[in-house]
Formats: sequence, C-alpha cells, structure tokens
Amino acid sequence: MAKTKVTPKAKTPAPVVPAGVGFYFDKFAAAHQDRLNKIIHIVFIPLLLFSLVGLFWAIPFPQIKFLGTYNQDFNWSSFFLAFLVYYYIRLSPVLAYPMLFIMLVMFYIVTKMDAWQRAGGLAVWMVAGVLFLISVVALYAGYKKERKKLSFEYRYKNLLIAPLFLFSLIFKRFGIKY
Repeated sequence: MAKTKVTPKAKTPAPVVPAGVGFYFDKFAAAHQDRLNKIIHIVFIPLLLFSLVGLFWAIPFPQIKFLGTYNQDFNWSSFFLAFLVYYYIRLSPVLAYPMLFIMLVMFYIVTKMDAWQRAGGLAVWMVAGVLFLISVVALYAGYKKERKKLSFEYRYKNLLIAPLFLFSLIFKRFGIKY
C-alpha cells in the first residue's frame, strides 16, 4: 500500500482579542491623527456626553411606588451613569473615578437646568438636543477630515471610549499609570 502524504491545513491567524483599555486607546489614537480632529474631539466629546445626560434626563421616568420619596432621585440619566461607570470600571478603575466625578458635575449642571426650566427657562431637552446636534455635526466633520474608515463595531465603542481616552491623555501628561 502506498502512503498518501497529508498536507497540513494552513493556520488562519487568531482574531485580535481586546486585552484591555490600552487596546481600545490604541485603536482610537490610530483613527484620530489629524490635529484639527483631535481638537474637535477634545471639545465636542465632553459636550456630546453632557448632551446625552441632558437628553436622558428629559425622558419621563415612571413613578415606582416602592421608591417612595426617592422616586424623584431616579431618572434615565441615573441608569446611563450607572452603565457608563460599570463599563469604565471594567476597563480601568483608575480612569473610572475621575469620569464619575465629571459625570456627577454634569448631573449637577443638568439639575440646575431643570430648575431653570421649572422657573420658566428653556426646556432641558431643547438645550441638550441643540448641543447634541452641534456635537454630532462637529464630530462627523472631524471624522470626514480624517478620511479613515472604522468598522461598525468600533465606531460605536469609540463613543464610549472617547471620554475615557481624554482622561488617559491627562494621566499620561502627569505620568499617572492607569
């Protein structure tokens, strides 16, 4: 009997598995090289995050009986904050704490806007909506200027990573490890 030679199958490269926050920061930094686009992101990512806090705040929250008097302290923005803090803690606890502080400052500003609305000022959703539109248009213009195409998955993860990435730049500047 003649032996047949078996050729080994070609190995396909293993998919790139995110190893941590550094993986996402490297992808984000690689996709944002243009100086003007970096400035746009530094200005409009926090503004976009603030507008999202305001928009979630403006969505009516149902009255839940067991919350009692604490019902006024809960809204959809609270859940948005909880999700972001959980996600950021999973990526980098050191960076998550300053983000939590910034988010609480944003909440404070939105509560003042809400009080202003009740006193006859502009509605929170209107102010947040205008800020959201301005931010999205500016970020889209920066994205177009960059002329790099991101995958669908990373395009939306970048929205979550971007605020944390901005803090990582501050931490790097002062030599703080995250």
